[in-house]
Amino acid sequence: MRVRPVVAVLLAALVLLPAGCGGSGHATAPKFDAKAAAASDGPVVPVTASASATAPAVPAVVPDTLKFTGTTLDGQPFDAAKFAGRPVVLWFWAPWCAVCLGQASTVGDLAKQYNGKVAMVGIAGLDQSTKAMNEFIAEGEVGNVTHVKDSAGAIWRKFGVTQQSFFVMIDRKGKIQLNGYQDTVTLGQWVAYLDQH
Repeated sequence: MRVRPVVAVLLAALVLLPAGCGGSGHATAPKFDAKAAAASDGPVVPVTASASATAPAVPAVVPDTLKFTGTTLDGQPFDAAKFAGRPVVLWFWAPWCAVCLGQASTVGDLAKQYNGKVAMVGIAGLDQSTKAMNEFIAEGEVGNVTHVKDSAGAIWRKFGVTQQSFFVMIDRKGKIQLNGYQDTVTLGQWVAYLDQH
């Protein structure tokens, strides 16, 4: 008759009982490995999962600057709140804007360079034609950037945009650090600044 595995299970059950009763309900109960207990010659020690692996993520507070929604040019719903807690660059452009097209390659390059660090979002407006907007994206080679269609100008009005090309630099706390036209050099400098602050 094998007594050791039964004793190991009973000892583990006694260790687990206090962890499962009372308290705030936030404590993580130790895990019991029956195979390891049966094979072990020593005392049974429960394995506790790390707090970081089990603690729920604290959602970032969504600042007013990121409280807007829309639809991307590929027809997907867009909610700027998903960028809460990280820097965001909003690029307001129009499909017939030659200056915007001249900046497109820089915007695309910065989006690649700072992927996962600084969000780059194009806000396409002042035109009703989705086809013209998609042609702009293809010609400017900025398909790696999320583009929101703002034909009605709601997002443009939210940020007081009256011209294009126009950038709004939002830091990780949701504060606008700069808005207005940026040449390709200062644009790169501002994105680097946002990444570090």
